Amino acid sequence: MDLRRLRLLREVHTRGTVHAAAKALGYTPSAVSQQLSVLEREAGTPLLERIGRNVRLTTAGEVLVQHTSAILAGMEAAEADLATIAAGRTAGVVRVSAFQSAFLRIVAPAVRTLTSTHPDVTVQVTEIEIDQAAPAVRLQQLDIAIGDEYEGQPRAVHTDLSREALLHEQIQVVLPKGHPEARNARVSLKRLADLPWAACQFGNGQREMLIRVCRQLGEFEPDLRYSSDDLLILLELVRTTGAGTLLPDLVLGYSAHDVDIRPPAESTIGRDVFLLTRRSRTSAVAAVAEALHNAAVPMGTTRPVIGRNG
Repeated sequence: MDLRRLRLLREVHTRGTVHAAAKALGYTPSAVSQQLSVLEREAGTPLLERIGRNVRLTTAGEVLVQHTSAILAGMEAAEADLATIAAGRTAGVVRVSAFQSAFLRIVAPAVRTLTSTHPDVTVQVTEIEIDQAAPAVRLQQLDIAIGDEYEGQPRAVHTDLSREALLHEQIQVVLPKGHPEARNARVSLKRLADLPWAACQFGNGQREMLIRVCRQLGEFEPDLRYSSDDLLILLELVRTTGAGTLLPDLVLGYSAHDVDIRPPAESTIGRDVFLLTRRSRTSAVAAVAEALHNAAVPMGTTRPVIGRNG
């Protein structure tokens, strides 16, 4: 059986549909279907069955996916070992994803450090939110994914992946420079009901957090006048439009001039930053994960927390 076709079968199993698998891999659905038909002939038994417009794996297909995952993990380990032997030290390519502020303040410093500590480890980095990145880690399209989780808004649990905490940070109220409420050491959200607000777009955790906090702690419905998934744009909107927003320390430690930053008076609000990897790690992945942990620890506005798996 052809390994590339086995990868296709695993993609369909994980993504749920042929169309989703084709989109993720940059193929047409018909091309994926044709390759899976060839794989069924190679296997000598049906691997998929049609349910309405969708397909699902047969028992044989599910068994084959389990073996495929083991085969691909073994190949990954073999490639990493060969790269290390050839270089005489830890070597290989490690693919990392992160959201914007973690990209700027954790990943970039870690990559800089790795160029001297592990010069034969090549780090490829892309900006992807954790909901999209987690399946890619499972499918070996990424090796490490960095995600965030606001208090009271738990992310999906991936029991087949390893999760480790990088840091815990606080959410701050960001106000236009000179706002009257900024004269206080802590800002009462209840006194900001008339303020226009800037938040991320629908489906983003920051927007959900801001709405929840305004309702629960401020007891008002926020006037969401401006939206962007770029948190640095939210900062600029506060500077230029007179809006307010709620942002974590990680963002504010990067670019927070000409605004007033205060903790909320009603309660502390936190966010956890974590990384996901497959449970079996190559030495190169372990080296990059260690560098990410080291880059996260020194931040003065944050405090590390104990990691957890699951």
